[in-house]
Amino acid sequence: MTDLFEPTRRADCRPLLADPDDLAVVHSPVLDLVSGEVTGWSAAARFPGTATPDVWFAAAHDAGLAAPVQALLLQNALATRPDGGRVHVPVDPWLLGAPVVHAALDVPLDGVVLELTDSKVDDDAALLRRCAVLRERGAAVGAPAPLVARVPQLPVDVVVLPADLVAGLAGDPRRTAVAAGVLAYAERAGATALADGVETDAELTGLLDLGVHAARGWLVGHPADGYGPAAARVVRALHARARTADLDRTLAGLLRPVRTWSPGRDDRQLTPPVLVLDDAGHPSALSLVDSRTGAWFEAPATLVLTADTPVDEALRRALGRRPALRFDPVPVLDGGRVVGLVRVEDMAAAAVVG
Repeated sequence: MTDLFEPTRRADCRPLLADPDDLAVVHSPVLDLVSGEVTGWSAAARFPGTATPDVWFAAAHDAGLAAPVQALLLQNALATRPDGGRVHVPVDPWLLGAPVVHAALDVPLDGVVLELTDSKVDDDAALLRRCAVLRERGAAVGAPAPLVARVPQLPVDVVVLPADLVAGLAGDPRRTAVAAGVLAYAERAGATALADGVETDAELTGLLDLGVHAARGWLVGHPADGYGPAAARVVRALHARARTADLDRTLAGLLRPVRTWSPGRDDRQLTPPVLVLDDAGHPSALSLVDSRTGAWFEAPATLVLTADTPVDEALRRALGRRPALRFDPVPVLDGGRVVGLVRVEDMAAAAVVG
């Protein structure tokens, strides 16, 4: 961590807080669901005792101290930054115009995501102006989906799927439809879709199936002091899923078994399809069966590909053969060794799905 600045005077929150250090900050990781890398950390307030932050912020509002407490959270969260990655800090949109909050934001804002909370907005135009200024100064702006729906002109960089939408997402077609709509908006607006409050494997799977960009929550990583890693189990699951997806995009995910035959062996009557190898062990021909007559025939192995060949490229090359051979299966090698055949119809189906 690197100290960026030391506030000359922290917000005075008496009598709610005896000391500014009574508001501590913890961080939870924000995980990229494509790469499996932590891209930032979300800051959250912690207060003395067992009352939740919501209770404290409500008490601050009732005491007329909402702006000073918000400013203190910003000051404490922005006083230090991680060496890499972004810091997400919540802020009530209606407090952005308060002088004490404005002063707390008078610091370098590169690498900061100011996440607007889902609270009231009295003046849409003023909010838009303030967000535009903050973005010009280097901050990114995040907002929950409900706020974006109410103020669609918001220049958001991060759209947050709220925890109450994420909860029970898997298997719920209505929640899934709403989340898909938020994701479509984010992609069209060039924003990141961030799922909040991810707590179960089923929720994570639902988000991955939708293609949501990032996530945070108890499953991804617990709030803690400093800037910790994401849960190792979740990262391993993402990497395993990525490896499976890579296979699905190449011939390795479409392989069918094949018998091989080399000259000099006495088992030439193997049931087709049979891949005939030359003296060097390379594919030279295919023994196949005509589906209409049942007769055996032999076709030259005019196209041999490797297992890591992308499906689209393999299909293009297969269909580029002369018509009589165009739909013959393609022998596949890995490390120079025959590992199977791929049918052209399987390539076409995989290309359509992709």
